Amino acid sequence: MQEHYDFSNSMPNPYAKKLKKQITIRLDEEVIDYFKQLAEKNGIAYQNLINLYLRDCVEKHKELKLDWQ
Repeated sequence: MQEHYDFSNSMPNPYAKKLKKQITIRLDEEVIDYFKQLAEKNGIAYQNLINLYLRDCVEKHKELKLDWQ
């Protein structure tokens, strides 16, 4: 290891804003099974498919309509 490193010509990471954050989320078994089947049919990991679906909701500003009675 060197004592000093020169970072004067370094650049910011262009992907830093796109980094993913690991969380724990509890989903119904049926939801997971649905996304696993859909993911297998489309050749994509189910976690990525869930992320893509949620990203689409964010981009389209979708809101859940609940009617509590």
